[in-house]
Amino acid sequence: MNRGVDADKLRKGRLDGSDWAKLLEGADNIAKSHLIIEDTPGISIGEMRSKCRKMKLESNLGLIIIDYLQLMSGSGRSSDSRQQEISDISRALKQLARELEVPVVALSQLSRAVEKRDDHRPMLSDLRESGAIEQDADVVMFLYRDDYYNKDTDIPGVAEVIIAKQRNGPIGTVQMAWIAEQTKFADMARPQDGRNFG
Repeated sequence: MNRGVDADKLRKGRLDGSDWAKLLEGADNIAKSHLIIEDTPGISIGEMRSKCRKMKLESNLGLIIIDYLQLMSGSGRSSDSRQQEISDISRALKQLARELEVPVVALSQLSRAVEKRDDHRPMLSDLRESGAIEQDADVVMFLYRDDYYNKDTDIPGVAEVIIAKQRNGPIGTVQMAWIAEQTKFADMARPQDGRNFG
């Protein structure tokens, strides 16, 4: 929960008194949020399913976030290609969401094709290692910042949230303010650092 602390000052350990107060307030909010971080390296989909089922029984599991899909391991069958393994993981996450009645947000890497195009905005075909991710997902969203690729952009500090797939609704693009110093996105109508984004 970003409280307006400059991320660079935090990384370099150069916080002043007001920064510390904001940081402690944010940490307190996170502590109250019942956030559980499971960071087993290369966790298999089977292990993930077991842990999530247990969490659902023991507490009020409200959301699962996978960071990121390609770091998970599949069934371990040696005959499976990595593409098949990612397809199996994607399908299993969809089944897990239905079984536990909990949304699953899975981050995914993109293929290098996006870097080779003139327009670097990601597309569904850029999802790495499997078309099953696109097929299984109810919603696919991409982030794009023109100033990342084009230093002379007409829209610095603006991020696009590209809704490329939405099973039960419209697709399109939403612009957000990108506040780099705080590694934070904000509503364009109400940026939280005082900048005016039109």
